[in-house]
Amino acid sequence: MSDFLSGFVSIIGSPNVGKSTLLNKMIGQKISIVTDRAQTTRNKITGVLSRQDYQIVFLDTPGVTNPKNKLGEYMQKVAYDAMNEVEAILFVADATQGVREKDAVLLDKLSQAKAPVVAFINKTDIASLGQANEAEETLRSYAFVKTVLRGSAETGKGLEELEQALRGFLVPGPQYFPEDMVTDQPERLLCGELIREKALLLLREEVPHGVGVGVEKMERREDRDMMDVYATIYCERESHKGIIIGKGGSMLKKIGQESRKDIEWMLGCPVNLQLWVKIKEDWRNRQGMLHELGYE
Repeated sequence: MSDFLSGFVSIIGSPNVGKSTLLNKMIGQKISIVTDRAQTTRNKITGVLSRQDYQIVFLDTPGVTNPKNKLGEYMQKVAYDAMNEVEAILFVADATQGVREKDAVLLDKLSQAKAPVVAFINKTDIASLGQANEAEETLRSYAFVKTVLRGSAETGKGLEELEQALRGFLVPGPQYFPEDMVTDQPERLLCGELIREKALLLLREEVPHGVGVGVEKMERREDRDMMDVYATIYCERESHKGIIIGKGGSMLKKIGQESRKDIEWMLGCPVNLQLWVKIKEDWRNRQGMLHELGYE
């Protein structure tokens, strides 16, 4: 009988409570993009935490919102599907916001889940003690919530306790991924996500969520250690295209420079990044387009 423990943990929570930051911090590497905009995570990112005698595989799901288009419906389905077939569910709340109506709706859904629920109150580094206490009291009133912990994904406070609490729900099982692997996401998809993160951060409110990124080609050069990456940023309107390109191409250049740094760090080699901008009207409602951009 193996002494090794393993299991899947689904990270669930409303938009912007810090799920992706939490995942990145626990894995010790950036695999999930982080912005303060809702709906940053669009796919189920798998993060792998490997220790000598156990492995936790995290599913970071999109923040659950009311779907307004096909992409929204897909995101909601991903989030709810991730509640099944896991060893534990990690529900993340924001200490500064408390347990709001949308959190309560989500908690009601979780009450039907088969897996045990661990609640983590995030952002205690910027919340008052009263806010954190109030959130804890509310979460403890839900009988199915097994454990309530608090801390900060930003500073790392409380994450060791959280890891140990989740370890308690693992079962004897295989090591699903090699110990040096932190995610099962293909490099191409991660490159696209890093470009999209920089676009969201730099464009702020000017271009809403209608930005998708497709990486057409990634090729390592034969003559030297360099990767050529060809990617297209898709937007829904002509006016958005102008904003993304910027005056004299300045904004597109900035997006390219910022994302290239992260991509080079991830791939561990110099990168020649070529970016284009194309208009695809209403792409978030087009099945073929969603499939093309990796929302399977």
